[in-house]
Amino acid sequence: MSTSPSSNESVPQLRREMGFWDVLLFNIATVLGPRWIAAAAHNGTSSISLWVLATLFFFVPTAFVVNELSSRFPHEGGLYAWSKEAFGDFHGFVAGWTYWIYTVFYFPGLLMASAAMSAYAFGAHGAALAQNRTFLLLVSFALLTVAVGLNIIGLNIGKWLQNAGGLATYLPLLMLTAIAGVLWFRHGSVTHFTWHNIQPDWNWDTVNFWSQIAFALTGLELVSTMSGEIRDPRRTLPRAVMGAAALIALMYIIGTFAVLSLVPAAEADPKSGVFHAIAVGAVALKIGFVGILAALLVTVGNAGGVGSTVAGIARVPFVVGIDRYLPKAFGRIHPRWKTPYVSILVQAGISGAVLLLSQINETSRGAYLVLIDAAIILYFIPFLYMYAAAVKLGGRSDRQGNPHAVLIPGGTLGIWIASGLGFLVVLGGIVLALIPPGDSSNKVGFELKLVGGTVSAIVLGLVLYWRGARAKGREGLTGGQ
Repeated sequence: MSTSPSSNESVPQLRREMGFWDVLLFNIATVLGPRWIAAAAHNGTSSISLWVLATLFFFVPTAFVVNELSSRFPHEGGLYAWSKEAFGDFHGFVAGWTYWIYTVFYFPGLLMASAAMSAYAFGAHGAALAQNRTFLLLVSFALLTVAVGLNIIGLNIGKWLQNAGGLATYLPLLMLTAIAGVLWFRHGSVTHFTWHNIQPDWNWDTVNFWSQIAFALTGLELVSTMSGEIRDPRRTLPRAVMGAAALIALMYIIGTFAVLSLVPAAEADPKSGVFHAIAVGAVALKIGFVGILAALLVTVGNAGGVGSTVAGIARVPFVVGIDRYLPKAFGRIHPRWKTPYVSILVQAGISGAVLLLSQINETSRGAYLVLIDAAIILYFIPFLYMYAAAVKLGGRSDRQGNPHAVLIPGGTLGIWIASGLGFLVVLGGIVLALIPPGDSSNKVGFELKLVGGTVSAIVLGLVLYWRGARAKGREGLTGGQ
């Protein structure tokens, strides 16, 4: 096996635009989602201990794995490159394809949640707009257009959307915790917290929600797909990953406490509950403008989240296109802006189509849940490859001799523990995501959309791989004559 994927020797003309703070804020914009705090609050007080457990047994081990692989193999394409390095072209393609295609399900869900949160910028009418399908679609397409446009222009411009997104995601959550703290001190909490009720209540709803908790803590690996565009990636990536991980985990836990202290779990909307809670608290403190300001900030934050995901994920089919397993056009870069514009445009176009199709015969909440579960299943498949790659590549002789590597603590045992924990969590998440939620009104229809969509996405990728492999084989024969 070669020590570096061939694609990385031929990635053309990419500019190294990102430094430490760019990467740290990129990670926050990518991973930290107010909608996951809202979903956790809707699930109830037991979500608090689920955040702690997921942080200790999934988030931290995953950060260790990402740091080791990104520092040992700082190649454009990230997870695709690591899987290819460990298991060869076919498995690298499967990991890269599912990692990319998940976005066509993830973006619509993210965009719908983002649009619902932005509705609170309209003050008293926000709650009604957050459930209005026409409003959600219009705002969703506007956010997608902005994110795509800025990322095609280039990271020197697009990274500022991600930077603003990281700050504008964190600031409203700090405002939430401040409002909740003041009202808790003055009037107490609307939710009664006890040591007993914050522990996991292992009923079916809690188990079913676990996959969303795990999904909310993923994304630290995404910026590694852009290693060819980061200044000093071996040093920058590990420091930024660990810094962002600490800030993200802390905010998920404190933010869930804050929402539940302001509104009961039953009233927390799983998409926009954070901003409903801020609005309730701001009215109680007679500072209603704060709720509007928070909604405006998070609109920027969510645009940054879409932008960071567009920027990172689009590099995977770009590199796969260079390797010629996807149509060669995916490997093109813009002659002026030096970005993988074909990959970005295709990604956005398919996402927009799925967003529209998901609305057929479905409530806005039902469509959202189908999209989220499909995204979880597809997204977690390459994670299985990533953890397995860490184990396989951990046995290579060059691991200890690499002066740039940020290694998983504990040697071989540490690699197995960190990778094994991550592997089991995501495998469980895939299984649980296949099960319809308990309050689904049409479980058969839900399952048909979910399974049909995910299987079709995987089969399409395999067809493209075999087409590309045959084309490469013919080129090899021609070249040898």
